[in-house]
Amino acid sequence: MSKLQAPSLLPFYSCKNRTNTLALILPFIIFMSLHSSMTSAWSNIPKIINTIDRSLVLKKTLTSSKLHPSSIHATRILSLGVVSSRQQSLFCHHATTQQRQFHSSSALYLNRFLFDPCEVEGLIKPNNNDDECNEENSTTAPYVTLPKNDYRTVHAAKILNVHNGDTIRAGIVGEDDLISNDDASSYQNSGLITDEAVIEWLPEGKIKKAEPTKNGDPPGSLRVLLHSLTSPYATPSDDTASSSSSYSQPVSLILALPRPLQLGRILPMVAQLGVDHLVLTSAQKVPKDYFGSHLFRKPNELRRHLIEGLCQAGDVKIPKVTVVRRLKPFLEDDLDSMFPLDEYARVIAHPQREKIVLENGETIIPAPPLRMRDVVFPESSNTEQEQHQQPRIVLAVGPEGGWAEDYELNMFQKCGFQQITLGKRVLRSDVAVVSLLSLAHDVCAARQ
Repeated sequence: MSKLQAPSLLPFYSCKNRTNTLALILPFIIFMSLHSSMTSAWSNIPKIINTIDRSLVLKKTLTSSKLHPSSIHATRILSLGVVSSRQQSLFCHHATTQQRQFHSSSALYLNRFLFDPCEVEGLIKPNNNDDECNEENSTTAPYVTLPKNDYRTVHAAKILNVHNGDTIRAGIVGEDDLISNDDASSYQNSGLITDEAVIEWLPEGKIKKAEPTKNGDPPGSLRVLLHSLTSPYATPSDDTASSSSSYSQPVSLILALPRPLQLGRILPMVAQLGVDHLVLTSAQKVPKDYFGSHLFRKPNELRRHLIEGLCQAGDVKIPKVTVVRRLKPFLEDDLDSMFPLDEYARVIAHPQREKIVLENGETIIPAPPLRMRDVVFPESSNTEQEQHQQPRIVLAVGPEGGWAEDYELNMFQKCGFQQITLGKRVLRSDVAVVSLLSLAHDVCAARQ
């Protein structure tokens, strides 16, 4: 018996882990020897050794890899062979599901599907065989066809799980700069929204069912029928086209250019809160290489960030963007034409200073700066015109280090900017922008 078992036991004793494990299974071997013959008991030792070897190797491999704990636990149980085939399938399904959830990426939640005017293909008659809907579907509607790999198509399948005939909120991005005399017909529906856009799946390849697959993938292209397009700013007495093109947000922003990575985070926030005109400008504390960002080399990338914010807010009015590389010529030459002093309240934000130390050592305690609620708006000589005039604010926000004292601050104040503050704290650009835009919108709404 020793001749037969020595080759199998020798590798087992040469490993420290096996030696430690052998001490745990010796009582089990002794128990087997008491209830069966010695020959049959010792003949099972190689099987036990192989099982222990597999479990040790699996444990070392799985713990070194980045798997979900549930999948490691399930695989370890399967390796020991202590569950049935049905239990094995349940364990594998649970482990795979948990692993997919653990490693899944964050989804882009859309409150309104937005389309470029150039994506709207025209008018079609919806295909529906129901007699009840014949009268409704007899009218034509513009439509958009999205490819299978488009992020909006994936969102409709994986997140919304919509089927043929379901309705979603949709809109067409409106930009005044895009509309010209040559292609005005292509943008006749720009700036309009609908809450009754109808979904239609177009299966591709081997997929025949016009519905999302079991794992949530889209079956093919997605067609969206844009019924009942209206202006988001129209009243019952307004004309749809004129009201959508004439409305503009009451707040504009002059922003000292932040770091490219931070700018990518700020742009969706600016679009969500609502800005009519965004001016990205230089300042003394802004490095010049910031203007070499990929967002300026690829304008579509900058536009994509703005549309992401519009999707979240459910708006279709994309802000106008102007890039200014020299601050002083902009304030002297272009400021009055963009933001007339008789229409806009000009505001500059800067941290509050407790005291100012002059070059001769003299200390001056400045007057406390204004808060956003204390901003003075321009007054019109015509009382009737003032009642219908929308209050407007142009807000200047500096870099994280603040505007240069006293050169840039004095330059803004000479142009009629009122200095306000959020307190003594020095805030990051994204925090300051969100806070100030919220306060500015609140002040404008209170004066209407």
